[in-house]
Amino acid sequence: MASSASGIQLATQSAWQQFKLSLVERDADRAEQQARSLRSQANAAQREVSRAQDNARSLQVQAGKAEANADQASRGIAAVRTVEDMGTRLSAVYDRVAQVQSVPVETTPSDAVVNSQGQVTGQVVSVAA
Repeated sequence: MASSASGIQLATQSAWQQFKLSLVERDADRAEQQARSLRSQANAAQREVSRAQDNARSLQVQAGKAEANADQASRGIAAVRTVEDMGTRLSAVYDRVAQVQSVPVETTPSDAVVNSQGQVTGQVVSVAA
């Protein structure tokens, strides 16, 4: 009977070890499955990071172009203001020239002579009084 009890004990131990082995294998399969899932998530996250970095680089390039356009527009505005200012000043000069031309000029008789001191000579003066 001792041998049958030890045979049962060996069979029970073998079944228990088989059960434990199947639990360990199942845990290993779950761990491997979880590792694959996490690796897949990590790869997806890495692709998302790459897309975000590409997008950031593209936005940097677009921002640089926008800044260049803004600078060019500012220079254009300054040029327009300079031209407007010059137009205003030219208009003021034109108005002054027009005013000077509209003032009547004193004319001297054709037989009058101007001496070296700028005086008109040769005019007839009446001395009757």
